[in-house]
Amino acid sequence: MTHTLTTAAARAGLLAAAALLLACAAPAQAAAEREPAGDWLLLTVTPDDAQPGILPGAPAKDRPDATRGALLLCDPPRGHARAARACAELDAVNGRIADIPLRATHCPMIHAPVTAQARGQWRGQPVEYTQTFSNDCVMAARTGAVFAWDTQD
Repeated sequence: MTHTLTTAAARAGLLAAAALLLACAAPAQAAAEREPAGDWLLLTVTPDDAQPGILPGAPAKDRPDATRGALLLCDPPRGHARAARACAELDAVNGRIADIPLRATHCPMIHAPVTAQARGQWRGQPVEYTQTFSNDCVMAARTGAVFAWDTQD
């Protein structure tokens, strides 16, 4: 029962944070034009065998069986250890995570599926991204620094 309450509280907290961010980031109405809204993405990575619960920005080594999450903000870049690089990569592809160039790397053929999810906005346009990868290495090769908040260069 405590586990369920923890999961519900974590989800409610993330949803409240996202709602607060949206409310605070909403551009003020100008007489002639609107200012562009800030760029932000709520990111999560969930292992296939994940236990319920979200650890915001928690390093994977601390609890590899839980969903990990971070809020990436890009003006100025913040939200995880590689926020500046992630924002630059997103800027290069107009916020389309699927268009980030594939990084040349050799990944092990280990089946440990992870699902990467991003929701938010980029240059005032909504972003919805969900993709399941065969393992963390493949995810990193295909998404660059966007979901790499718990790693260093």
